[in-house]
Amino acid sequence: MKSWWRKAPAAANDERLAAEAAVAGGTERALRRLEWTVIRRLDGLLQGDYRTLMRGAGLDLADLREYQHHDDVRHIDWNVTARLQTPYVRVFTEDREMAAWFVLDLSRSVDFGSGLKAKREISAGFVGVLARLLTRHGNRVGALVYGNDLEAVIPPRSGRRHVLHLLHAMERRADKAEAAPTQKGMTRLDELLKSAANLMPRRSTVFVVSDFLSEPGWEKPLGQLVQRHEVIAVRLFDPLELELPDLGLVPLSDAETGEQLWVDTHDSGFRKRFARLASERESALRATLAKAGVDALELSTSDDLVEAIVRFADLRKRRTRIGSAGAKAVAA
Repeated sequence: MKSWWRKAPAAANDERLAAEAAVAGGTERALRRLEWTVIRRLDGLLQGDYRTLMRGAGLDLADLREYQHHDDVRHIDWNVTARLQTPYVRVFTEDREMAAWFVLDLSRSVDFGSGLKAKREISAGFVGVLARLLTRHGNRVGALVYGNDLEAVIPPRSGRRHVLHLLHAMERRADKAEAAPTQKGMTRLDELLKSAANLMPRRSTVFVVSDFLSEPGWEKPLGQLVQRHEVIAVRLFDPLELELPDLGLVPLSDAETGEQLWVDTHDSGFRKRFARLASERESALRATLAKAGVDALELSTSDDLVEAIVRFADLRKRRTRIGSAGAKAVAA
């Protein structure tokens, strides 16, 4: 019987398999390096506790105890109270099993890096570390990969092999970016956030990993995403995007559109205007995230990933304590 499927030439097929094997091997080495250099340090600093980074979506009954004046009356167990003639309340623990999504902006602007690492490498390191920490505790992770548009949706699963699959998808996107020198227009972060809201049926923890260099209009979709999910913004940046050194006459290139412009960085007035505009953009971005109720982790290409995650975990822990104290005060 004649087959209508066209077979790829043996040589071409061998080249494709060899390329995929090379990428898979590189991803495996990268994850192993993260496990030995970053995750082991985090285990010591966080004492294996990832709970300060994200919260579960449910509650489990843990115990019963006598009612105290600051307790929520909605937690009173009336059957036990009637039987013992003393008010008793249910004590709950948070269910930590959860799904986490990484909403990944891998547009051309994240290829920039003035030092040893580009923003894309910082993004891959963060995703690898957090995904591995979560899956080790039995949680599931998924991802939306954005380049010129939404290019891949990886459903949430657990396990080390799934983390490798996720990192492999990021690596494939990097290869596409190298093959295409420019992209079609600026990043449309609003489309990515709208897709995230439509593709995540259950309440999840969502990490939006982006440099937030985008066309305007993403603020409203972000607010809509926050209404259903716990959203954490992981903002990527390079120090050179905030302040220019005196390098003389240099070409600046827009990574997303390919447009080039020669600027005289020896001009102190130009450097001051650049720093002022960058500072205004920073302030506006932080204000937008705060207004939406989104915690932000800022990752610089010059940062130590471990120190940045520990700082963020400490911030989350302090906010949790403040929130608990405020709830008790209101109940009292």
